[in-house]
Amino acid sequence: MTTDASKAPAKFPRELRLLDSKDFAQVFKKPVRIANKAFTILATPNHSQSPRLGLAIAKKQVKLAVNRNLIKRKLRESFRTRQATLPSFDFVVMVRRDINSMDRKSMESALSHIWRKVEKVCKDC
Repeated sequence: MTTDASKAPAKFPRELRLLDSKDFAQVFKKPVRIANKAFTILATPNHSQSPRLGLAIAKKQVKLAVNRNLIKRKLRESFRTRQATLPSFDFVVMVRRDINSMDRKSMESALSHIWRKVEKVCKDC
């Protein structure tokens, strides 16, 4: 059985993630807040060459682990595909309760919308 490199899942390297509580605390301290009906993104400039992503998907907002994991996968994928256009900021993405009533297409549309807003707002910071 041979593996095709084009079918392998794309990597989400450690350099692009917020990993410890210090990183998250830095973003929560004095963020730029960008929101739509499904997501809230907190953003703070960082000192690295690339944007970094942290996820804070509360069990209180999304009860089922299956749904939380789906949201995380969608968020990581949308971030990975847009990272070249994003400024060097640390982003923490949180969900709002309206996410529970959305289907996948609506969620992807909301993600696309919020990343466009992030690009506009963070360009001015």
